[in-house]
Amino acid sequence: MKLHVLLNQTGEWLRGSGPDAEIVISCRVRLARNLSRFPFPAKSTNEDKKKMVSLLEELTAESKYLKEALFLRLNKLDELDRQFLVERHLISREHAAGEDGSAVIIGKRELVNIMINEEDHLRLQVLHSGFQLKESWSLINDLDNDFEKKLDFAFSPRLGYLTSCPTNVGTGLRGSVMLHLPALVLTKQINQVLQAILKLGLAVRGLYGEGTEASGNLFQISNQVTLGKSEEEIISSLEKVIRQIIGHERNARKLLIKDNVKQVEDRVGRAYGILRNAHVISSKEAIELLSTLRMGVDLGLLTKVERQTINELFLLTQPAHLQKIAGEKLSPENRDIKRSNLIREKLDEADKPKKKKRK
Repeated sequence: MKLHVLLNQTGEWLRGSGPDAEIVISCRVRLARNLSRFPFPAKSTNEDKKKMVSLLEELTAESKYLKEALFLRLNKLDELDRQFLVERHLISREHAAGEDGSAVIIGKRELVNIMINEEDHLRLQVLHSGFQLKESWSLINDLDNDFEKKLDFAFSPRLGYLTSCPTNVGTGLRGSVMLHLPALVLTKQINQVLQAILKLGLAVRGLYGEGTEASGNLFQISNQVTLGKSEEEIISSLEKVIRQIIGHERNARKLLIKDNVKQVEDRVGRAYGILRNAHVISSKEAIELLSTLRMGVDLGLLTKVERQTINELFLLTQPAHLQKIAGEKLSPENRDIKRSNLIREKLDEADKPKKKKRK
């Protein structure tokens, strides 16, 4: 599997299916791990990092969880390719800046991936579409156990797994759920909900994690405590909070349909009209309008477009993806033109009558 192949496939987390998929875009569980025989990345030499990359490449070929995986050394990728991987949530912005000795393993369907020599030696992560937090934990736990049979992780009987950042010490586990919450935003309940989440010790971030603001009514909710609780307790606590948020969003959607259906229909119709007819559109405007379109689909107000199509457009309209599709670097102005063309093409396709399958 080569990097360009990713352009022609829908990542697992963007399928728009799975439990509660009308509200939960995706779930991610990540484990931070370090190898005891090497200094942590901040203190490792380039030679240390290269040895580790070679070691991990060998283990990847042997792992049943990473069959047909793509193994990429970041120093072999240009800036555009790295940004492309950031947009697909396969590496972090910090990892994208890595030089010699940084790599990423991308599993089939992008379900499993591993960052090598980011903040820690290994960042294992699993991404699932819909609300499948426990399933994500189960899979990553199996992968972690498989690796631990072959690697000696840095571990303290008193503290647990040792990590570069003290906030990850213990389980090294971060669970996060990406939610689409347009009704809570429209009914002005979102601040109250977010304040309650923060009081519970959870983090709230935007589409691309730490340091990003929420846009397109998309919010990432994740745990912050990794020490003093078991992995199962962390996942269970996060799941309970997310279920409450899902309940609040559903109630807000019912309220909108009951009291303001014409206003909601108008908002969705205007968003559809702009996206179908615009010839220049910015990334920020596109994501806001696509969010409104997704709300219309999920409320049954727009039947022409499928949820997966909108999910894909959230991704394909990002700067690096647009340039990969075009096969060349584009100026910001030309990206805005390319973005509008792509959206019109996708919505035109969605508007065409579906061919009936022959029996």
